[in-house]
Amino acid sequence: MPAIQIKPYTRRVHFYETDQMGIVHHSNYIRWFEESRVDFMEQIGYGYNRVSDLGIDFAVLGVTVDYKQTVRFNDVVEIHLTIGEITSVRMTIKYKILRNCVLCATGETRHCAILTQKQKVVSLQKEIPKLFDLFSSFCKRQ
Repeated sequence: MPAIQIKPYTRRVHFYETDQMGIVHHSNYIRWFEESRVDFMEQIGYGYNRVSDLGIDFAVLGVTVDYKQTVRFNDVVEIHLTIGEITSVRMTIKYKILRNCVLCATGETRHCAILTQKQKVVSLQKEIPKLFDLFSSFCKRQ
């Protein structure tokens, strides 16, 4: 399987994402995790629509965020995503949010693959083996 170079997801902070102190509201980091996951899926050739058309979705089982430095309006952040661990049914994704190479937040999301129509947990390894292998290859690089 050829190596795919994943670029960090980059975005500029919008004014509406900040609180009265001019700092990004904590809930936005979770949204940024989702945006970076969608971007990652596009980069590996399995965009959300493609996976959804195959009848699979990824339910979020849990989210954690640790805040290190403040991020403010108009800052540009990079979100680096890695696959922390993967089994046939569950996957953990890890995130690092940086501003000018300064670590601002870390976090992770835990997911399971589900059949969209039945809302039933399934083995990604059986349903979409190529995608499972791709995810696994990113996990092994870490």
